[in-house]
Amino acid sequence: MEETEKTKGPDREERAIVLDHLEHGYPLEESALKTPIAQALGVEHITLLELIPKRGIFLQPHQDVYIGEGKREEIHHIKGRIPFSKLTMTAQKELPHALETLISRDEQRFIAFFNKAQPLSMRMHQLELLPGLGKKHMVEILEARKEKLFADFNDLKTRVKLLPNPRQVVIKRILSELEGKEKYQIFVR
Repeated sequence: MEETEKTKGPDREERAIVLDHLEHGYPLEESALKTPIAQALGVEHITLLELIPKRGIFLQPHQDVYIGEGKREEIHHIKGRIPFSKLTMTAQKELPHALETLISRDEQRFIAFFNKAQPLSMRMHQLELLPGLGKKHMVEILEARKEKLFADFNDLKTRVKLLPNPRQVVIKRILSELEGKEKYQIFVR
């Protein structure tokens, strides 16, 4: 296995969502033997990964693949993490849809942020790090969650008036974190 230090240990991903599959490797790669590459989104830690598929395996965008310890059906090994800038145009276009899928599958993980967010300083709250949420929304969210924690995004949207679509707000924030534009990491490790 050629797994890098960054993909071992407690931050290791178990599952990934395929963003793009380059059957003949990167077009500009200078090599006689081009290795097939899959670019994927790690599900647990929301990391961007390069995967090497097994011979004869063709992966589709949004396909869920096992990349953990033990027998893998489609993936030979994890090449490592990659920066957002190295994603293909196809992978960049598929990323918001993959995030939508990820959030839909595990909505409780993301609604927990709204239920548990804390102040960062005397003047700044974690909720204000989300795009489109200012002090007014923050106060409304904090007041509403005092009464009862939010059950899901629909509950949040119903109880906090004029709140932008919380699912889209989370997707925008994750994309911004993956692009390396944020000082604080809320969702991405």
